[in-house]
Parts: sequence; C-alpha cells; structure tokens
Amino acid sequence: MARFTRIEVALKMKETGIVPVFFHKDIEICKQVVKACYEGGVRVFEYTNRGDYAHEVFSELNKYAEKETPDMIMGVGSIPDAGTASLYIQLGANFIVSPILSADMAKVCNRRKISWSPGCGSLSEISYAEELGAEVVKIFPGTEVGGPSFVKSIKAPHPWSSIMPTGGVTPTEENLKAWFDAGVHCVGMGSQLITKEIIAQNDFASLTKKVQEAMAILSRLKK
Repeated sequence: MARFTRIEVALKMKETGIVPVFFHKDIEICKQVVKACYEGGVRVFEYTNRGDYAHEVFSELNKYAEKETPDMIMGVGSIPDAGTASLYIQLGANFIVSPILSADMAKVCNRRKISWSPGCGSLSEISYAEELGAEVVKIFPGTEVGGPSFVKSIKAPHPWSSIMPTGGVTPTEENLKAWFDAGVHCVGMGSQLITKEIIAQNDFASLTKKVQEAMAILSRLKK
C-alpha cells in the first residue's frame, strides 16, 4: 500500500522540482543511488521498470527506502500497461509514470488513489489525461516533443496543466531555467544526473554533490 497520497506526491514534486529517474539490476547500487539523492535533497524518486525482475529489485528498494530514507516518495516509471501498474502498486509504489497514455492504467491507479503520470505529446493527449484523472502529466521525450517552447505553448491555453518533462533535461542553470521559465511543474532527470561514470566508479558522494548543486540552482530560479 502506498505510504503517500497522490496529493502529497504532486505537492512534493513541485516543492523539490527534480525527480531522479534510474534503473539498475543491482539492488546495492540502487540503494546507494537513492541514499545519495536523498542526502542531496531529493524527496521523489522514480525507479524505472526496464529489466527482467525489475519488480523484485523495486520491492526490496522500497522497503529499504521506508527504513533508511523515510521521507523519500518512491514510484515506478516505464510502466507499459495496467497489469504492470497493478503489480507495482501491490509492491507499495506511491506513483506510476508511463511513457504512454492508457485509459486502462488510469482506472487501475484511480481505484487505489495512486498518482499516475502518463506520457503525452500533444495538448489533446494532455487534456485527455487530465480528464482521466492525471494531476501531473509527463511529456516524453521532452526535447523531441518540443522542449521548453512546447511547454510554454501548452500553458498558454492550459495554464492549469502540471507538466513534468523527462528526456533532454540536464542539471545546468541554463537548461533548468529554460524549463522552469516555461512553466513546468517539475522535471525528470536520468543519465544526465546519475551518470555512467558515477555508477562505474561507485562515486556516490559525487552524486550527492551534483544533486545539491541542481537543487541550489532551482532554489535560485524560484526566487
């Protein structure tokens, strides 16, 4: 059962601004990444469903997070269908993120009052997702869909839409400023934040520092 309500998820996404996106089959590496991000100030984390037995890794990781990083809201991304959403909800996922828009997935999440962020690439899809109950809508892939200018164009007729781009987001002041000036709710960030080099070198202190720097940039941008 989810420890955080969908309202809490949406509010914390906006408050912290950055949602790390990560997958690894090694549970110990995943634990280190979650801990490093938590110490850097992140409070919402998306584990991606991208490998065999990923749900088993998430199950253990979510239990670890509840004990070691109690304020971290753990969710799951790359969810392709309603059945997979149900599986992760049963394992305690606090939110579901998908690269696609699926009404069946919306029904599963809404029945359990779980936050659901589907991937959208047009205003029509965003509007339909909101009709289905999505509070925060994902645009994916962020840059290919149209980048910050796409978000700005969407927000003009739809100022109430809460948008989270994933793909093409980097932890630099220039990039983050462009997205947040356009009006995003928060951003998802994967390999640009949690780099291959950090994982290969087990340099999790460097990851904490990188997260802190990105959070400091957002703090300046929000003033």
